[in-house]
Amino acid sequence: MAFINYSALLSLLLCSIENANTFSFIHHHKAPHQPSSFGRVAMRLDMSTSTPPSSTNTDINTNTNTNDFNGVHVAKTGGRGVTSTSQEAAEKNLSLGAPGDRPEGGHFLTRGGVQVTAQVQDLLFVNSNSSNRSGEAEGAAPEGSSARAIEDLVDRLDSERGVLLSSSYEFPGRYARWSLGFVNPPLEVSGTGQKCTIRALNDRGHILLPAVIESMNRLLDESILEDVQISDGQVDVTVVPPSEVGTFSEEDRSRQPSLFSVVRSLVDLFGYEDGDGQLGLYGAFGYDLTFQFEPIKLAQERDPTQRDLLLYLPDEIVVVDQDKRGAWKISYDFCVNGQCTQGVSRGDGEILPFKAFDESNANKFESRDTPENEFSLSVDKAKEEFKVGNLFEAVLSQTFREKLDAETPPSTLFRRLRERNPSPYGFFINLGEEEYLVGASPEMFVRCEKIDDNDYRPGALRVETCPISGTVARGEDALEDAKRVRSLIMNQKEESELTMCTDVDRNDKSRICEPGSVKVIGRRQIEMYSRLIHTVDHVEGYLREKFDALDAFLCHTWAVTVTGAPKTWAIQFVEDMERSPRCWYGGAVGLVGFDGSLNTGLTLRTVRVKSGVAEVRAGATLLYDSTPEDEERETELKASAMMDAIVQKGTNGDVPVSAEKERSETQNVGQGKNIILIDHEDSFVHTLGNYLRQTGAEVTTLRSGPSALAAIEKLAQNGQKPDMVVLSPGPGNPSDFGLSNEIELLIKYGIPGFGVCLGLQGMVEHFGGELGVLDYPMHGKPSPVYLTDDGQTDESIFVGIPASFEVARYHSLHGIKDKMPECLDITALTEDNIVMGIRHKTLPFAAVQFHPESILTSPSHGMKILKNALRFLQPVDIEGEVANSK
Repeated sequence: MAFINYSALLSLLLCSIENANTFSFIHHHKAPHQPSSFGRVAMRLDMSTSTPPSSTNTDINTNTNTNDFNGVHVAKTGGRGVTSTSQEAAEKNLSLGAPGDRPEGGHFLTRGGVQVTAQVQDLLFVNSNSSNRSGEAEGAAPEGSSARAIEDLVDRLDSERGVLLSSSYEFPGRYARWSLGFVNPPLEVSGTGQKCTIRALNDRGHILLPAVIESMNRLLDESILEDVQISDGQVDVTVVPPSEVGTFSEEDRSRQPSLFSVVRSLVDLFGYEDGDGQLGLYGAFGYDLTFQFEPIKLAQERDPTQRDLLLYLPDEIVVVDQDKRGAWKISYDFCVNGQCTQGVSRGDGEILPFKAFDESNANKFESRDTPENEFSLSVDKAKEEFKVGNLFEAVLSQTFREKLDAETPPSTLFRRLRERNPSPYGFFINLGEEEYLVGASPEMFVRCEKIDDNDYRPGALRVETCPISGTVARGEDALEDAKRVRSLIMNQKEESELTMCTDVDRNDKSRICEPGSVKVIGRRQIEMYSRLIHTVDHVEGYLREKFDALDAFLCHTWAVTVTGAPKTWAIQFVEDMERSPRCWYGGAVGLVGFDGSLNTGLTLRTVRVKSGVAEVRAGATLLYDSTPEDEERETELKASAMMDAIVQKGTNGDVPVSAEKERSETQNVGQGKNIILIDHEDSFVHTLGNYLRQTGAEVTTLRSGPSALAAIEKLAQNGQKPDMVVLSPGPGNPSDFGLSNEIELLIKYGIPGFGVCLGLQGMVEHFGGELGVLDYPMHGKPSPVYLTDDGQTDESIFVGIPASFEVARYHSLHGIKDKMPECLDITALTEDNIVMGIRHKTLPFAAVQFHPESILTSPSHGMKILKNALRFLQPVDIEGEVANSK
């Protein structure tokens, strides 16, 4: 029954009470501000905690276990500590992957003799995400704003070639938030195996081709290319076969002829020292490029149309720096051999709209490349290799597929991923030929930038990587996340995964870095994503003077986190065991800068769209300790966020329908109800009140004592008794606060009562039970509790909660199980049989000996208990009940 302004009514009642002793049920008791000493409490309580089994439905374990809460040594002395990565980033002015300061524009000459003119136009900064919370199409952003520019790019990339890179994830000293992109670039560089094509995509690209042809002819003269073919609008080249292994030093492996020789030549052609820092080659690097660095025996049939490399040279780039709240557009013009792009139409190119899946090809469609449960068989084979020392670890993957309809173009997938799965390497690339990459990768591949102030030489190239290995699913909230982080950090198998990855990564750098410069600057750091928590290491080095960013890139192909170790044998094992070629998965996306920089992310958490089919590939790092079933589930978990972006609309794709239904049914269980919370001078009573208000109930907190009891009785006498009275925790013992008086009042008027800690102890004492003192006080300690049979009935306050769950304990006193009154059922126990929950057999009373509102108790469990109490503890007709209540 609801009443208007119940709290105001109570205040008036409290003010009108002049002498609480006029109420016959009030007895004198010790003032709460004069609690008994612990010694006196112990003298009048049964000190025994021995609880031998008495019945099968309440016994959990007869062994008493005392946790050693100081079992893990925590160092209180030690070193001064090294400079944090965030502090070092500030001191060295590291980019964190973001674009540099807004360039001024102007003219500059590249090393290859190309004249470049850059014009910079400011854009009104508007946070794209602030104007788009749907995960679907963008609402109206202001014309000329950064948000409109980015969303226009997203729309155009469905039908026009181009690249959008977007970092929506921050990490101190590692990642910042930014976006940049373009459409209709003038030049495209694509390659497969030893073949490479540089193609003009529009008239502006045709003007650039003569410089490209000169560069390729120089490679021909240097015997890096064996053939150069020139046709209308493109140059086709063939790289010489790789040299036989053993004919060159391992330090020079990255300089052997390959497709990267072509890329390096283009960087030299357009390279400059004082440019704007954003001009370069943007695109994707396929997994098969690793075979140009480490030749292996191919076992899988490749699609002859699949490309290993696709890079674009843009002539107009939109740049948004969310952290600096700045945005601009850079327009480039080029002059080659007296011919200039100025005045030539910008942005022209082939328009090829997205095509949905053709159902006439449905008989060729397979939803996954590895039948369910067969991935675990490959894990077993990997473990055999580990056992004999052929491998230390391996990363195997599988592919999941979905058909795309006309209502789900790649732009929709990108918007959904951007909203649901923020990441440091988000990307949307139209590769042409009905192929797209849409991703939200969590892992840096290789990043390089010049650092003026370092220990080696001015302007040395710093290379950094962030190997990821070690994964746990996200919890429901920050508190459950913390528990899962603890389990991840303490898991030795997960630690071994990352250790091996980082040791191999350090080896990759040591090939080309200055002696002593390769350092781990972050160890097992936690990165949280939409569904996963990862442990991440951060490794840096400084390249020796003879090496460049492409050497750094090649020496890491591909990251051990997507291959295994020893790397060459692991790559061969992957080739032999997986069911289909990886294509772009496990490769990289990003920028090869003409200023010598490099910023690339691994192609993970990626949707590859090809001819209307969306493919998601996900892998797991395998060790000898791996459990095959768990590793298969990990691949499915990693793929789930991408699959949801394909099949589930809106932003709430990862909330199950059943959970939404349950939430709506129980959210307002307290609506229209009035609760009085009696405060026994506890430090957490208002948090408890906050939880109770979340049920929809009106909650009034009264300090315990005669006035509170008088106010409750006055309400009851006026026909306005509360729907429930909650007896809060508190220090001391029940008699210090006269809890028996409070309980007697509730019985008198049939008011439901719910007790927490001291409230439970008061019920036990009132109905004839006895209290004991724990051997080891549990103050702020976590503890698992176990539901008894009585705690698992259909009307228990624990309905919908697991039979075992962790709670927060703040108590020294407890109800002795063997001396529990007959009228009380035990509903929950600890492992050593300490009573954690009770319910009266006939009266609407229940209580717990833990704190449902503490951060050590899952909020979902705590709220569920309180909601259940409101649902199941209903007022009763007390006539005839009081006499039988004891």
